Amino acid sequence: MTPVLETERLWLRPLELADAEQIQILFPHWELVQFLAGRVPWPYPPDGALTYCRDIALPAVERGEEWHWTLRLKSDPARVIGCISLMRAENHNRGFWLGLPWQGQRLISEASDAVTDYWFDVLQFPVLRAPKAIANEASRRISESQGMRIVATEERQFVSGRLPAEIWEITAEEWHARRRRD
Repeated sequence: MTPVLETERLWLRPLELADAEQIQILFPHWELVQFLAGRVPWPYPPDGALTYCRDIALPAVERGEEWHWTLRLKSDPARVIGCISLMRAENHNRGFWLGLPWQGQRLISEASDAVTDYWFDVLQFPVLRAPKAIANEASRRISESQGMRIVATEERQFVSGRLPAEIWEITAEEWHARRRRD
C-alpha cells in the first residue's frame, strides 16, 4: 500500500483512477513530455491518462513493482499539479513531471527528497538510479542537488526521439550521509 507523504508545501497522495481526469488536462504539453520515456504516446490521446492509470500504473502498484503519487499543494489539496513515481526497473527507479504553472518553485526537489527517503528508509533499496536526457537540464539539476552522480551514458528513446542520456545514481549510504548534513 502506497502511503500519503508530506513535505513542507506538498501532499503526495497515492495515485487513484479518479486522478486521471486532472492529469489529462495538465499532462499533454510538449514541454512536459519531450524528455519522458518514448513509451509515452505523442500526440497524447484523449484517454491517455485514464489508460495509463488503469492499465499501467495501478496494476504495477498492485504487483508491488511501482509506487505512484500525485503532487498537491497543501494550500489547494484537491488539485493535482504533477506526479512522481518509484519503480523497481533496472536503471530507472524514479520519474516525475510537474504542471507548467508550478515549475521553477523547487516543488519537484521537495517531492524527490520525500520519495527518495521512502525508497531507502521504507523500501530498503540499496541504490536509486534515474535516467535523464542530457538535454533535460532542469531534471539534471535536481539530481545534482540531491548528491547523485552520473554512472553511465547511453542513448535512450524519449518522446522527442533517440537522445544521449545519463544514468544518475545515489546509494543509501550516500543519501543518509547527505540527509544528516542537511
